[in-house]
Amino acid sequence: MHKEPVPLGEIEQQVRACHACPLADGRTQTVFGDGDPHARVMIIGEAPGKNEDLQGKPFVGAAGKYLNELLALANLEREQVFIANVLKCRPPSNRDPKPDEIQLCAPFLREQTRSIDPEVIVTLGNFATKFILKTDVGITHLHGQLQQAGKFKVLPVYHPAAALYDPKKRSALEQDFTLLGQILGD
Repeated sequence: MHKEPVPLGEIEQQVRACHACPLADGRTQTVFGDGDPHARVMIIGEAPGKNEDLQGKPFVGAAGKYLNELLALANLEREQVFIANVLKCRPPSNRDPKPDEIQLCAPFLREQTRSIDPEVIVTLGNFATKFILKTDVGITHLHGQLQQAGKFKVLPVYHPAAALYDPKKRSALEQDFTLLGQILGD
């Protein structure tokens, strides 16, 4: 039985109203996601950081600026993709998401993905990759290798923030986004 996707605006209202876990108590606002609601590419990160919590948009800091540069390598602009996170609220001190937080937030991301129905999902870093691919294999082994998750093509890549701290990851990230451009061109 085919279930109709929930409209993004409705999902966003549900996210704003959510108080299922303690992260809701510490947030300035939720970070639902941003971009083209009919994008061919959906980019999924881990969780909002401080700047994202303040502005209510994903990837607005230094990692976001670098992400924009990476998108250009795939012949994409930010307005052409949809960017979301596994978690919709910022973990304190940017700590890693906890399994129960991921589980409570997961239905929102699943509905976003069904509504957008992208051709390719790009997972940024370990948490997004492990969640989407339902694997324990880390990003170091999976990055740049096209995977399949249900009907979706999934391209795991390093998180842009990781490349800001570890310049060795920059060339891998740039190659992976070049590959994304090739996948979309085929």
